[in-house]
Amino acid sequence: MSVILETRNVSKHYGDYRALQDVSLSFSEGEIVAIVGPNGAGKTTLVNLLTGLLKPTQGSVLFRGTSIAGVGPVRLAKLGMARAFQLVHIFPELTVFEAIASAVISQQGRNFDFWRSAHDIEPVRARVEQVARIFGLHTRLDWLASYLSQGEKKLLDIASAFALDPQLILLDEPTSGISSSDKRGMMDTLMSAAREAGIRTMLLVEHDMDLVAEYSTRIVALTEGRVLADLPPREFFAHPDLAAAIVGKPPVALQG
Repeated sequence: MSVILETRNVSKHYGDYRALQDVSLSFSEGEIVAIVGPNGAGKTTLVNLLTGLLKPTQGSVLFRGTSIAGVGPVRLAKLGMARAFQLVHIFPELTVFEAIASAVISQQGRNFDFWRSAHDIEPVRARVEQVARIFGLHTRLDWLASYLSQGEKKLLDIASAFALDPQLILLDEPTSGISSSDKRGMMDTLMSAAREAGIRTMLLVEHDMDLVAEYSTRIVALTEGRVLADLPPREFFAHPDLAAAIVGKPPVALQG
């Protein structure tokens, strides 16, 4: 598997505070990597570095060999990476169609009066309908986003990131704000969507260790700004001290 994203000896300091210290990681095509850690471990800083929102104090962040330090989300999307945030970032007065279309138009680099023309441009309309179908939102295209349930709003936010047609997507707490009974349904939808969309690599920031155990192919655990572990799930959960360091309790049991 070829490396698609990597950090090389990355540190991020805020004055005297060291949020990350000498972190080297690589992420390859085909992986589903969970990034875990207690509050204050450095997860948010790492994610912001990986997605070009921050520049490291030291070291480099490379996407397909190109530095993405501080490039921002627009440039990053054009390179082939997208991020869906923990908090829903939709515009409530847009319809579902318009919300997804805005991402499609950005990805396609079109320059026209979006509000009048998006429905009339066949490639845009077709892509919006395709993405909406993948996420089960195709019956809601004319709905205002504000009318959606919380779970549907979350799906719309993630669908908009998928609509950017990324090679790699980072999902920041994709199940936050969703009832426990619906979390696996959300994860199943995301995995199915990734396969259908041809997304090669997924990074998940996730607190629910049951979901981490079930859906990830690899776990990167942070603590106090450093990498505590970088292991496949079975090996990670075979060490009770690792899971306890992250969540303060014994690990979940893996089946099989």
